[in-house]
Amino acid sequence: MKKILISFALFFGLISAQAQSGHEIKINLKNCKDTVAYLAFYQFDKLYISDTCKKVVNGNIVFKGKKNLDKGVYFLLSQEKGNYFDFIIDEQTQKQQITSDKSNLLENLKAVNSKQNENFFNYIRFVSAKNKEFDTFKKSIKEQKKSDSTALLTKEFKVLNESIMENDLNTITQNKGNYLSEIINLKTEKVAKDIPKATNGRPDSIFSYHYYKNHFWDGVNFQDDAMLYNPFFANKIKQYFNSVVVQHPDSVCVEIDRMMLKTKQGTKMNMLLLAYFTSTYEIPKIMGMDKVFVYMVDNYFKTGKAKGVYDDSVIKLIISRGNVLAPLQLGKTAPELYMIDIPGHDKISKMGFDTAKTSEEITKIYYDNKPEIEQSYVTLSSIKADYLVLLFWDVDCGHCQKEVPKILDLYHELLKEKKDVKIFGVYTQNEFDKYKKYIIDNKIDWINVYDGVHINNLKDKYDVVTTPVIYILDKNKVIKAKGIGSEAIKSIVTQMEKEYSKK
Repeated sequence: MKKILISFALFFGLISAQAQSGHEIKINLKNCKDTVAYLAFYQFDKLYISDTCKKVVNGNIVFKGKKNLDKGVYFLLSQEKGNYFDFIIDEQTQKQQITSDKSNLLENLKAVNSKQNENFFNYIRFVSAKNKEFDTFKKSIKEQKKSDSTALLTKEFKVLNESIMENDLNTITQNKGNYLSEIINLKTEKVAKDIPKATNGRPDSIFSYHYYKNHFWDGVNFQDDAMLYNPFFANKIKQYFNSVVVQHPDSVCVEIDRMMLKTKQGTKMNMLLLAYFTSTYEIPKIMGMDKVFVYMVDNYFKTGKAKGVYDDSVIKLIISRGNVLAPLQLGKTAPELYMIDIPGHDKISKMGFDTAKTSEEITKIYYDNKPEIEQSYVTLSSIKADYLVLLFWDVDCGHCQKEVPKILDLYHELLKEKKDVKIFGVYTQNEFDKYKKYIIDNKIDWINVYDGVHINNLKDKYDVVTTPVIYILDKNKVIKAKGIGSEAIKSIVTQMEKEYSKK
């Protein structure tokens, strides 16, 4: 009898679970003239459409499907793809009803059968009202043209911020265990209250920083993919890595490892974070931060941890890219270059390099004349200078035509200042006559060379995909700067000069 009762219980439980599966979101939006509407959602820093209502009549919108929707913040899109309002969908609100009026969306926004969404709408109304209050105050101060307007605005903003923070904490407490609590926690700043005094008598900024950093991720569950589905998580990640973590590649790598260890392999959280860090640091905004990308390649792509995040073909390309960048990191010795200068061209041309049409033909010419060719090389390592600017450029490149004259002027200026500087200018193409004419016409008097025997793969050796490309090397050929514009050369030389004087 006991077994039968258990069977019945399981049967009715299954019926109940099946009855609750699927989603049905009903929205009544008065004064809405749209005929089509979209249900969209946030996923990290992207927006996606989840469902479409193709028959909107008198503002009645229904999104219905057999599958449950992922927990997260969704929003209603107009037929012009404008955002009407956000709302939450979780396990308990797969079937819900929302009403509003297009004439005043926020004020009329109501969740008929979701207490959590009603609280969410109240929260949005509160923050909107406070922001409006501050804007009104700001406008009145501007109109009065008070001399202490900055101080007054700062004071008012502080009051506003404290009010919002207090409301955040109350919302988190009152909705504990709900998704609303989790997303408000994401946007709430974790600031130390009882800050000790430093030796100078002021609040200890170091204590404040460490508290802020150590508590930044309090209450955030990295094993829950739902953390991705809101407008706050991506901004929090960016804020942490751009403003909180020390902007040094080694520090960033440590923090990435810590964060990735909090995730589960194969989850969307794991995959999206790995993809974000990889793409962010491949072409970073701060010079030298591509070391993070190389670290990602070595520790996540070469170890198989990126499998499933990218196709095998893409993983192969990313690993190849990492291998190109690895020897070009700041602090590494610049790879050797075997170049031909303008006087050496005639000898090389007679060997047949200028008319060779296939790689096989070039290879044969090279080995037939190897001893003589090696005597013609102008190598990078042979150039002695405290400051060596390595410039890859092309005569026909529009950007080069603007940058080269600037670099030439700067070069002469540095020479006048008695700086031991040289420029190793590498022409990246092989139209010698055009190249020579440009050099003569523009009086370019630095070291002018080109890859006359096609032995240097500049694309892979120095990541020369577009031109101009600038590297700055010290007297030991160590890379001190790269990927910079002409305007940065002098400041880097000045910084290097200070380093030399310390040594």
